Amino acid sequence: MPSPKARSSGSVPCTGGNGRYEFISLSRAAPPQLLQRQGSDPTTARLRASESPNRRRGSGSSTSSTGGQQLPEEDCMKLNPSIVGIALSSLLAIDLWLSKRLGVCACEDSSWGSVRPLMKLVEISGHGIPWLAGAAYCLYKSDSAAGQEVMLNLLTALVLDLVLVGVMKAVVRRRRPAHNRMDMFATFSVDGYSFPSGHATRAAMCARFLLAHLVLAAPLRVLVLLWATFVGFSRVLLGRHHVTDVAFGFFMGYWQYNLVEMLWLSPVMLQSTIGRLH
Repeated sequence: MPSPKARSSGSVPCTGGNGRYEFISLSRAAPPQLLQRQGSDPTTARLRASESPNRRRGSGSSTSSTGGQQLPEEDCMKLNPSIVGIALSSLLAIDLWLSKRLGVCACEDSSWGSVRPLMKLVEISGHGIPWLAGAAYCLYKSDSAAGQEVMLNLLTALVLDLVLVGVMKAVVRRRRPAHNRMDMFATFSVDGYSFPSGHATRAAMCARFLLAHLVLAAPLRVLVLLWATFVGFSRVLLGRHHVTDVAFGFFMGYWQYNLVEMLWLSPVMLQSTIGRLH
């Protein structure tokens, strides 16, 4: 019969090989021989099974938290994208979807394929080559100092537009829409890229230039604005550009005119500069 003292001291009974009871103290480390016998004893197995489930779960969670490796901060950022990234991805998806839906003149088999020849005429009206040739011809034929000054700065603005748009396209390198047909008028190397729309930048800049430096009646001023808007919109209808290409092109062309005003050239200034060079 075990003594009450052994029972109250927090001991666990264990049967030895000779059938006698031995007591193992839970507050002290037991010898390895007793631990081995404890693992094979049915009484010890029943005591282990009766442990609290909450205790086992708690110890398991603490082990996993201390033993497991935490994800790096970069991986956590990838798993939790920022609001700006989600907004940009959503805007890009909407842009692709809307550009495809509005490309109704992308080919002859499209829903508005019969209007495609007219859209191509509008495309040529906003191309850089006709504008450069027209400005150079008017500069050559102009017989007044004021006319020569206006045409000279218009020619400078067109060259500046070509350089800025070409650099932007070479840097961004955004491909044109998949439904576009590469049958454009007089293309160059950077014209394989889409952002921004050179027609839109040129139309916005030339519209501001003409409205600021030419004396036009009210109907002609409205016609200039309609022409610039139609040139930009035709780029999406023909499938040449995405909607954001044209929108940014209008914005860029609008501010390009401010740069032209800052760099405004007068014949007197041009003559004095040439005289200094000589």
